[in-house]
Amino acid sequence: MCGSEKSVTQALAQMLYADAMEISDWVGYKLGTRLVRYREEDAILYALAVGARADELPLVFERELKVLPTYALTLGLWVADAASEAGAFVPAHALHGAQSLTMYGPLPRATAFEVTGHVEAVRDTGKSAILDIVAESDYFSATYSIILPGRGGFSTPVAGTSNTVSRQCAAELEDTLCVELPSERAVLYRLTGDRHLIHVDPSAARAAGFARPILHGLCTLGTVAKALAEPLGRQPWELSAIEARFAAPVYPGSKLDIAMERSPVEGMERIAYTASVDGIGVLTGGKVSYLHCD
Repeated sequence: MCGSEKSVTQALAQMLYADAMEISDWVGYKLGTRLVRYREEDAILYALAVGARADELPLVFERELKVLPTYALTLGLWVADAASEAGAFVPAHALHGAQSLTMYGPLPRATAFEVTGHVEAVRDTGKSAILDIVAESDYFSATYSIILPGRGGFSTPVAGTSNTVSRQCAAELEDTLCVELPSERAVLYRLTGDRHLIHVDPSAARAAGFARPILHGLCTLGTVAKALAEPLGRQPWELSAIEARFAAPVYPGSKLDIAMERSPVEGMERIAYTASVDGIGVLTGGKVSYLHCD
């Protein structure tokens, strides 16, 4: 059997296997290991795509380059694609519901390393199923939570998995800041790897139910992560963990209102935050941590 015939046969077998699986059967499914690599230019492009300024030389100049921790989320994103390709979900019928990231150490300025993926959990909200898809490496662990509307009801729902959108207002937290999102933010961010058409093609965006192309959820998260550091007196590359729920779409050209409240926790400084556009929560349940500095 030639290579092309073998690959087609394997693909058909995989599709039949996926069709026979119950949604809960995906727990523990191995997505393989891939070698990811990037150059200094790639890390700089990412920093610019989430709002780095020309005067923030450690982020945009290779001489003393610091890589933003949230760049790891672009390096691990392939695990969600791999789960889809394996048959776990259809992208057109799924939503990126939440994201978390834990750093084990700083990302090198340019490197190559292995990232391994698996399906960590399948949660039941009653109406929807949520797949927690994990990317792991020596530098970070990231969980991509994918919501599958209409796929719930296969078990007893676990408390806390509801996809209810929080409308927490900025005034309820102690510090606020505003970040403008340039109209070209989505077309710039897509050059970091996520080329989904709804972020650039008006017809594709309308077909998906949006008025115009929307910003990547991970771009919104990366923008907020970077923006939080300065008012907190921290450096953006000192971030050690971040999480949030994606509660509503964001359009390029919008203004993000970010609210935060800080509290020291076990040698760390943990900040609760929300981000909203015109009073509507777009990132909710947010938490970000930095290593504690005396």
